[in-house]
Amino acid sequence: MFKLEPRPQASRLWTYAAPLLALLVTVAVGVALFIALGKDPVKGLQVFFWEPIKSSYALGELTMKATPLLLIALGLAVCFRSNVWNIGAEGQFVMGAVAAGGIALLADKSTGTWIVAAVLLAGVLGGMLWAGIVALLRDRFNANEILVSLMLVYIATLVLGYLVYGPWKDPMGYNFPQSKLFERVTQIPKLVAGSRMNIGVLLALLGAGLLWVFLFRTRAGFALQVGGLAPAAARYAGFSSRRALWTALLISGGAAGLAGALEVAGPIGQLTPYVPAGYGFAAIIVAFVGRLHPVGMVFSAILMSMFYIGGELAQSRLGLPKALSGVFQGLLLFALLACDTLIAYRIRWVAARPVALNTGKGGQ
Repeated sequence: MFKLEPRPQASRLWTYAAPLLALLVTVAVGVALFIALGKDPVKGLQVFFWEPIKSSYALGELTMKATPLLLIALGLAVCFRSNVWNIGAEGQFVMGAVAAGGIALLADKSTGTWIVAAVLLAGVLGGMLWAGIVALLRDRFNANEILVSLMLVYIATLVLGYLVYGPWKDPMGYNFPQSKLFERVTQIPKLVAGSRMNIGVLLALLGAGLLWVFLFRTRAGFALQVGGLAPAAARYAGFSSRRALWTALLISGGAAGLAGALEVAGPIGQLTPYVPAGYGFAAIIVAFVGRLHPVGMVFSAILMSMFYIGGELAQSRLGLPKALSGVFQGLLLFALLACDTLIAYRIRWVAARPVALNTGKGGQ
């Protein structure tokens, strides 16, 4: 029989090996799922892991999916490391898109290229404002940030719906609930001709580098992490828990808002009710698969974007539901949670002992 035995200290090896094992488990379950659905598992794995990287155009699409996931995950990592549970990054993403869209709609034919910076800045401020509501309610009224941030997601979606069905609705849009197309001058500059890859990928990678410096080379980053790991020690050292709360949520909201701005001023090009794409929730998985480390989150964002693209290709080429990408995301998360057990525990084989039988005769 197998037995879980506590380790004397956490395994450094399994800290990094557990995500790889979780990926293998996810692939194995995915193969079984394809077989159960009557599909060729080789073709199924191909659409998830080969098609998204087989050409320069495919790589451009991959970066378009990975950029918002990485940006949001970077901000969430700051919150989670400081023990602030921001679950509403999706709402901050939407409000960043709304704020950025509001600035983009002000542009006309005579507007200069400076508008791009204004659009991105508006997105950051919109996300920070929405996260600031969470920080205010937690700070002043000790409200649970999990519930508050999650409920604000639905409010942000309703705000977006009100605008695209009402005052920002395109009068020439044949009554569709959408804003007018943004002027070309507001579009995020592209990096490669013939591809949708834009400067957002550079901003995301720059954000990963800045986060590494902030977390591991600055006093403020150290204070945030100490406050998350040992609040009593942080108070004894003089670190402000209020400052940590506000800093973490504002950084997280700003990153999610920037992702929203890049999305509406990039591939979408207008505001629609379909701006909420679930990136804010998927980024939670990206953050934990990447071990809340900037480098790890770069790779986990790429993996998660493969699941998004693979789900779309599985729908068009294999006749499978698009929700399959969500199934793979959930499988990866649950597999990671299971594999993380190996960090604190080791599996040992314990030989079963034979049960002694009472052969004595009664009455003797």
